[in-house]
Amino acid sequence: MVSLVLAALAPAMALFSYVYLRDVYSKAKMFLVLRIFIIGALLVVPILVIQFAFTEENVFPHPAAKAFLLYGFLEEGLKWLMLFVFAYQHGQLQRPGDGILFGVSVSLGFATVENGLYMIAYGLEAAIPRTVLPTTAHAVYGIVMGYYIGQAKYKEDHKKMFLLLGAILPILLHGGYDFILSSFGHYVLYAMIPFMVILWLLAIWKLKKASRFTV
Repeated sequence: MVSLVLAALAPAMALFSYVYLRDVYSKAKMFLVLRIFIIGALLVVPILVIQFAFTEENVFPHPAAKAFLLYGFLEEGLKWLMLFVFAYQHGQLQRPGDGILFGVSVSLGFATVENGLYMIAYGLEAAIPRTVLPTTAHAVYGIVMGYYIGQAKYKEDHKKMFLLLGAILPILLHGGYDFILSSFGHYVLYAMIPFMVILWLLAIWKLKKASRFTV
């Protein structure tokens, strides 16, 4: 059991620490970062209950609808809402780039608990594929979401557009990931590998852009 817990926590905390310790971001109080991380973790249970109920009732029979609505919209929509309420509205963003810090926190809080439940169900051998694919994907969704929420905080003229992009882009990316996973069968790696490369190039681009902004 200890091995399962450590395996579930290690990738999320490693990725979170990398983003948190980058010099380009303000040193937000650990309490606030941890609170958003925990909020992301707590989202897992209600989301899984809703997804299970919808799946059992076959509400979204088409793979695309299931991927983009049941997974992408539900998960990223709720993470966006939590980030909007706890980071954006309450003024915890000291710089535009701090949005990325909080975005990664909520996403990896979610991914950590999701990993733990997955490994309890499927065993420790599930740790490596979970680290390479879903955990890193969640980190990118958080980077993209946080980037645009951070921009919305400090660019009043385009606030609505940035908030909308902060919700829509992670939903589309998450939906695309799940659609590939469920629809490509034996050829899934041929589509997933370039998709993941694109995800990380996008993340690097957003991190570099965020590092240029000061207030």
